[in-house]
Amino acid sequence: MTMTSACRNLDTQPAANAAAARKQWSVAEAEALFEMPFMDLVFRAQQVHRENFDANAVQRSTLLSIKTGGCSEDCSYCSQSARYKTGLDRQQLMAVAEVVEKAKAAKAKGSSRFCMGAAWKGPKEREMETVLAMVREVKALGMETCVTLGMLKGDQAQQLKDAGLDYYNHNVDTAPEYYDKVITTHTLADRLDTIDQVRNAGINVCSGGIIGMGEGRSGRAGLLVQLANLERPPESVPINNLVAIPGTPLAEAEKLDPFEFVRTVAAARIMMPTSFVRLSAGREQMSDEMQALCFLAGANSIFYGERLLTTDNPEADRDEKLFARLGLRPM
Repeated sequence: MTMTSACRNLDTQPAANAAAARKQWSVAEAEALFEMPFMDLVFRAQQVHRENFDANAVQRSTLLSIKTGGCSEDCSYCSQSARYKTGLDRQQLMAVAEVVEKAKAAKAKGSSRFCMGAAWKGPKEREMETVLAMVREVKALGMETCVTLGMLKGDQAQQLKDAGLDYYNHNVDTAPEYYDKVITTHTLADRLDTIDQVRNAGINVCSGGIIGMGEGRSGRAGLLVQLANLERPPESVPINNLVAIPGTPLAEAEKLDPFEFVRTVAAARIMMPTSFVRLSAGREQMSDEMQALCFLAGANSIFYGERLLTTDNPEADRDEKLFARLGLRPM
């Protein structure tokens, strides 16, 4: 059996069997991973990675902001909140044809998954019709589809499934104990309710968090425990390194030690062995050497392209050169 087919089998095993076979993590156990000598931790993570994935293949995804700014939520890290003066220009929901052209361009550059993000607390029904058309059209290009639209209600998750959606992104952001220090306009329970709706509709879950918001090592451990101990861990786990946006409450947040970021990636790989672990926001500020360490620690997915919603992302040419230097290939 090839590694690719083995991973496909892992993805399709019954959820009940997956839940029965996996470990339930405590925060103390996760903290113990973080406390390991760096070389030992990365070595263990690489072993787990090779047991479940091709160690030299990385998935490329493109993220497009289909509706920018004006969000009513108060997420302290977000440039798109209407509560903060970040200089961001608001943009209405894009036309379907424009999104399809962006998806075609992303596919031509090597992306296999196309993610569409809208700055909403949750979509209204009139907006859903347009988004559903986007999903159908991008799916028809032969790409995996992903959306992040905020909190869902009613039968919206089922509508997305019927349109052909592969992944729904809804990050839990941070540890449960730290959540209300970052966001107050909704609760972690609200987020988990949307994740449950997505899972019940048969859509793959993409959920991760942001580190470097002042949460400390116990907060980073708590974030990963929250994700790993879901009834079924997310198929995709984006790890974001905070981009401190001027005008937001976290604009002056202390920069995270790069080795601590790599430790978080490694711990995520060990705790969620069959999930894709994605380098997401903050990659523009990472050196090639830091990214290489992240791949060694088990990251196997990146956002690919020049923009990540409202922040810069490494240009495709830079990624191509880095992949060539490391002997990595697209998944």
